[in-house]
Amino acid sequence: MTKKVTKFMANMLLIAAIAAVAASCSKDDPDPGKTTSDVYVAGYGYSGNNAVAKVWKNGAATALTDVTNDAYAYSVFVSGDDVYVAGREYSGNKSVAKVWKNGTATALTDGTNNADAYSVYVSGSDVYVAGHEDNGSRYVAKVWKNGAATALTDGTNEAYANSVYVSGSDVYVAGMESDVAKVWKNGVLFQTLDGDKATSIFVK
Repeated sequence: MTKKVTKFMANMLLIAAIAAVAASCSKDDPDPGKTTSDVYVAGYGYSGNNAVAKVWKNGAATALTDVTNDAYAYSVFVSGDDVYVAGREYSGNKSVAKVWKNGTATALTDGTNNADAYSVYVSGSDVYVAGHEDNGSRYVAKVWKNGAATALTDGTNEAYANSVYVSGSDVYVAGMESDVAKVWKNGVLFQTLDGDKATSIFVK
């Protein structure tokens, strides 16, 4: 066998090996340069008889509260390196709407009346939370921007805000009032839906 033939065969084997590796990469990993995704989940668990708000990252739990008061986490949003969680924690016999940033809590209500935070969305440096607060006789749907509340309903009817989504400069909230599903846009009623309750919203 001549040197030219031997070199040709060696080159062909090298090309075949490279093709096999490339095919294997494209089959097993469509983007081999991409790092593994992180999965975050908000929720709660029980320690004895007490509910503890938690956030999981790739299955590993971080407790947001201790067992002093019952606490519940309902929504998580990740922006850059910051992890935001919305929920509630009891103070005495009243629930306080709260948002946690990297495990540190900020109260959205003062504990005078029951309140809940059910959804969090971060746009740039602004943190939006949807929820509701009791006015002493019924719940009022609200959205908080950086801790400042805007009432979506006037308190005449029982109302709840369950989800918030920000698209550009517009803030959408889904919820219900008097057992009717509704959507608010920038604090004003935007749509009345054929249903009892709206629990999530997405804008495309």
